[in-house]
Amino acid sequence: MFLSHRMFKFGRARSQGGRALCGPAPEASMKRNVFYVLMLSILGIVFALPAFSQTATVKGVCKDAQGTPIADAQVTWHNDDNGRTFKLKTNKKGEYFSLGVDPGTYTVTLSKDGKQLDQVSKFKVGVDEVDLPFDLKASQEQAVQQTAKEKGISPEQVKQMQEQQAKAEQYNKSIGTVNEKLKAATAAEQATPPNYDAAIASLNEAAQMVPNEDLVWFRLGGAYLDSAKTQTDPAEKTKRYTEAYNDLHKAIDLKKGKTAEAAGTPGAAPANGQGAPANGQAAPANGQAAQGNGQPPQSGKPVVQSALDNQRMAAYYDNFANAAARVGKSDEAVNAYQQAATLDPPHAGQYYFNLGAVLTNSNTTNDVKIRKQAIEAFDKAIAADANHADAYFWKGQNLVGMATTDPSGKIVAPEGTTEAYQKYLELQPSGPHAEEAKQMLTALNATVETTYGKKGSKKKP
Repeated sequence: MFLSHRMFKFGRARSQGGRALCGPAPEASMKRNVFYVLMLSILGIVFALPAFSQTATVKGVCKDAQGTPIADAQVTWHNDDNGRTFKLKTNKKGEYFSLGVDPGTYTVTLSKDGKQLDQVSKFKVGVDEVDLPFDLKASQEQAVQQTAKEKGISPEQVKQMQEQQAKAEQYNKSIGTVNEKLKAATAAEQATPPNYDAAIASLNEAAQMVPNEDLVWFRLGGAYLDSAKTQTDPAEKTKRYTEAYNDLHKAIDLKKGKTAEAAGTPGAAPANGQGAPANGQAAPANGQAAQGNGQPPQSGKPVVQSALDNQRMAAYYDNFANAAARVGKSDEAVNAYQQAATLDPPHAGQYYFNLGAVLTNSNTTNDVKIRKQAIEAFDKAIAADANHADAYFWKGQNLVGMATTDPSGKIVAPEGTTEAYQKYLELQPSGPHAEEAKQMLTALNATVETTYGKKGSKKKP
């Protein structure tokens, strides 16, 4: 505080008697008081210095695994000694800075958008400037080494585990959108009439988002299969069947990979259970896949292969076999149907029927060996389901294909031919093949027997 010059304007103060009052001259008093004020101010500064020297400055730069600065991240400093916490924010260069930090032991956490990116424990802060950078790449490498040491595995194995985890996290980010696209595809396929092009567009987008998800490729292959049936241009039809073949092949490969990795099979699709159409072509896929959980298998935890897992894998082979048959790959189709029947015994009858249909359709040269293989497949379908009417009819057709004539010109069909046609008529007296079955029985000089007409005695051909 400074003294006013106004009180010294008239010189020394005097008493009422005119004598000067005792005391120092005003000028000397003013100088002394100013000196005291300055001294006290200096002492105040000297005394304050120890208080400022008891805190530290903290700073650092935060970078992601690619070396890019992490902007707008939060760096939380928690003092483990006194429980105090303060938060700092990084700038565009990924930098953070703070003065006046109490000495102590800290837990420092780097996070962004509510997700923890890295953390340093037991970080000591003294009374000097300390630098604590965050380098996620270096942290990941350090974590790999530490995990490898703790688990007794190699750093390469740890990295593989981390890659799987990263893929799982990326999948989880995309799964919501993917599910919406799967729903949109289902709605398009179930529309009247079905909008297969819209379904294919949605499924292609989903496949780009989760390229390692076998279910999406299975659905996409099914959509191409169904859409091909509606095409009038032969070239476009072939193109779509080829797309179906490739997509379903990819679905099987991906699913096999997951099975080998996890010692089990994640969710896929059930068998469609559709029969062959009236023209005897192999049964088309309906393109509808069951919604599995889509979660990647957990590494190191074997999964027991269940009956449902096998049934779903069988559906992949079933649809793939259909596509393979359409593009002229009969051998692959036969093998795929056999795989499906082995994996899913409860539906083996349908798969064996489809196998017989492929063999029948591909036998353009009337090869007796192929006909016998087709008959064997239809017999297996009948063994699985004794009421499978179409299996009896197509068995009869293949048997007729091996018929001969005697010297008189009479048709001599292999044993079981008339029985096959008659069983078909018994099961489906007005079915799509009823008239043809009757005509064949007439040609074989056999009495037509049905459940709706009077049965006569059978005549041997």
